[in-house]
Amino acid sequence: MKRVYVNEEWCLACHLCEYNCAFANSGMKDMVKALKGKQIHPRIMVEEADEGRKHISFAVSCRHCEEPLCLKSCITGALHLEDGVICCDSEKCVGCYTCILSCPYGCIQAAENGQVVQKCELCAKNSDGSPACVKGCPNRAIVFEERGVPGFHGEGGN
Repeated sequence: MKRVYVNEEWCLACHLCEYNCAFANSGMKDMVKALKGKQIHPRIMVEEADEGRKHISFAVSCRHCEEPLCLKSCITGALHLEDGVICCDSEKCVGCYTCILSCPYGCIQAAENGQVVQKCELCAKNSDGSPACVKGCPNRAIVFEERGVPGFHGEGGN
């Protein structure tokens, strides 16, 4: 299955992946109307840290693990698999945040309204088959590919 991978050495920390993600999930056709003057709620987040003299930045999004702890911990079945993609049914989500606590990568977060959760769904429902964060990355630090890592269960991969 194709997944989003990040080449952290190429990440510029420009946050364009976050804006493209928020726009793709806004349901609007005009990016300015969708995002200007508003707090964005992307499903991918750029993390930054200084490690000694080196500045590190990388994007964090759902890894769509083969054995997802979030899915196993969801008490209502709101998190489910659709063709290998872990998706969230906001109608079933009760906002207990058990999935947030169980995700070892910190990839699930409270949605804008705070009553349900949101996570990357690889733009499966709102794109041409390529995640918006990948299409919007100016330095190609984010890629969408199948790497065929034997025994991959969501660990590493970057």
